[in-house]
Amino acid sequence: MSTETGTTHGKSTETMTVREAIREAMREEMQRDEDVFLMGEDVGLFGGVFDVSNGLLEDFGEERVKDTPISEAGFLGAGVGAAATGSRPIVEIMFSDFMGVAMEQTMNQMAKMRYMFGGKTEMPITVRTTEGGGMGAASQHSGTVHTWFAHFPGIIAVAPGTPAAAKGLLKSAIRSDDPVFFFENKMIYEQSGEVPTDPDFTLPIGEANVEREGDDVTVIATQRLVGESLQAAEELDSELSVEVIDLRSLYPLDTETIVDSLEKTGRVIIADESPISYGTHAEVMARLMENGFYSLDAPPERIGVPDTHIPFSPSLEQEVLPSAADVTAAIRRLT
Repeated sequence: MSTETGTTHGKSTETMTVREAIREAMREEMQRDEDVFLMGEDVGLFGGVFDVSNGLLEDFGEERVKDTPISEAGFLGAGVGAAATGSRPIVEIMFSDFMGVAMEQTMNQMAKMRYMFGGKTEMPITVRTTEGGGMGAASQHSGTVHTWFAHFPGIIAVAPGTPAAAKGLLKSAIRSDDPVFFFENKMIYEQSGEVPTDPDFTLPIGEANVEREGDDVTVIATQRLVGESLQAAEELDSELSVEVIDLRSLYPLDTETIVDSLEKTGRVIIADESPISYGTHAEVMARLMENGFYSLDAPPERIGVPDTHIPFSPSLEQEVLPSAADVTAAIRRLT
């Protein structure tokens, strides 16, 4: 972790990567509450396949950092049971593509149990999982599937795009009495930024954040595309004033912030690394149409993955993954 420190809005901060911010969020919440524990494939001795949980086994021991068999259905089911009986499990699914083998535990147990018991059973489980392409990991390890889980009633879904958002939202997820899916784009683990050091720092679930203010066009982005959109905005700074919003929370979705921005700029782009059809883009666009249609000066644009799987070939992979260049081209089309 970087030793650089500073202040933001009067609060002490430290430069962290997204990886470090997630690790610190788990460490702080495990120190705060002995009911919090971590489980998943290779989270203990190996420190996580992406090094996110490195050091937690040494800090908390095998009772609270549990390596599991390769059975997502088994250990996610165990996490649901643990949450229903008073614990606060953090369950890591190594790649979000693997959630397919645990859908019964997710949509029929985790999502519905509190509802079916009339609110008498809480479900304080956090499911951390990685998604996104860019590593040449082929289709079964590169998908972006967060729209599935935002769609299930009873499940909260968040997808941060900065280190501060990653730490603040994960801490809120762990403290939530409802199930939260926490989606980590694997290509931004090394992205760094200022993160508050206060162990009580949290961010409210359901609030987007304006990362960069602008007047000419709004880009509503998630995860890796927050940084790509900020890059595009910087490159166009001498020509246009671009507002960039990190959506942060997929469900609940912050309609007020995105509509307020549309009313200011009149033009909007939705940038998300999931497939274009029937996804996050469409839901954000529907909210804008329902609440801000008469503020539009041009049709909205969607930037995402074409309706295809992520190729293994590096050249083909880069062809389908959205980038800063795609954001720039969309801005130019709108203005």
